[in-house]
Amino acid sequence: MTSTMNLESAYAHACEQYASLGVDVERALVALRSVSLSLHCWQGDDVRGFEQKPGAASSGGIQVTGGYPGAARTIDELKKDLQQAYALIPGSHRLNLHAMYGDFGGKAVDRDKIEPSHFRTWMDWCREQRLGLDFNATCFAHPRADSGFTLSSADAGTRDFWIEHVRRTREIGAVIGKTLGTACIHNLWIPDGAKDVTMRRSHHRAILKNSLDAVFARSYDRDDLRDAVESKLFGIGSESFVVGSHEFYMGYALSRRLMLCLDMGHFHPTESVADKISALLPFVDDLLLHVSRGVRWDSDHVVIFNDDVASLAEEIIRAEALERVKIALDFFDGSMNRIGAWVLGSRSTLKALLRALLEPRDRLMSLEAEGNLFARMALLEDLKMMPVGIVWDYYCDREGVPTGEPLRDAIQSYEKKVLAQRG
Repeated sequence: MTSTMNLESAYAHACEQYASLGVDVERALVALRSVSLSLHCWQGDDVRGFEQKPGAASSGGIQVTGGYPGAARTIDELKKDLQQAYALIPGSHRLNLHAMYGDFGGKAVDRDKIEPSHFRTWMDWCREQRLGLDFNATCFAHPRADSGFTLSSADAGTRDFWIEHVRRTREIGAVIGKTLGTACIHNLWIPDGAKDVTMRRSHHRAILKNSLDAVFARSYDRDDLRDAVESKLFGIGSESFVVGSHEFYMGYALSRRLMLCLDMGHFHPTESVADKISALLPFVDDLLLHVSRGVRWDSDHVVIFNDDVASLAEEIIRAEALERVKIALDFFDGSMNRIGAWVLGSRSTLKALLRALLEPRDRLMSLEAEGNLFARMALLEDLKMMPVGIVWDYYCDREGVPTGEPLRDAIQSYEKKVLAQRG
């Protein structure tokens, strides 16, 4: 009781401090509560999936490192782990599912044969958990992707296989959206590219354009399905050439009115993904972000509250684009407790958004418009010492999720009781 009273007192004082700058803290918390992050299922099992097929767990530039015990081995285990993660993240969120995670009933179902029925149990579970569900075609970790080319392959048989796969994943996504009553975001990323000097760049990109036109030929109700395409700078095995570059997909998305997905790890380390938001918003209806943390390259480290994530959140809020920018997480770390990774990455993203929401934007913009750049910079510096941590702790307490040591204890207790028993 004393702890709660102390938190309420500290929160009241924090509200007064922010109010002196013209910031309504309660309004900021209402806005934060509206954010639904899409948690990626593949963090829970190191991108293995549940297909009955031989071959590597992942490929196409994807590499999970670490052998920490407790990875989910079945759909039921993955659901249980996700449920534990959601219980420790304030707010209401979504699930992001890859096609390789279908409930195939122990049968071998190739990717050009998947159907909505293979994802019915996921839909039922998401309805029970009150989660929205997003979906992704899985164009890697398959023998027909071994050449390094899928939708941009010069081989007609390979190309047709992947066209059919993505057609089916879009159909599944539309069924998901209609079933759950919230639009499913279907994201398409392909691993296509080459390790070294490539003579036929134009050839492969022309093929990809035609394949995408075939994939997106069928339209769906936007209330059920939203399509996004995701670019990449390079990957393992595609260091010299990626067919689906940022410029390629930006042109394609703008010309076809699709969502453009910006993955924080898919650009040069010195590029600002945050800066791309305001550059694209005048031309697109909305954007999809994959929040990740690259360390020297697209290494998909667990998201922390660092400068990159802070800048991303600031740009979203300053552009008044919280409703137009959809946020998903995309990292995979096999070197730590995987539930902890989900929780840490999600909460770090939400913390960044909270701090951005607590900026006195009108005041800062007025100072900038007046040319008072000193006062603008001084105020931004003062904000760094404002009690955002108190506001965050209060928000978590109000949402019924722990912070600090109790949060760490909850994750480690689940590890001892559940994860450690998996062998």
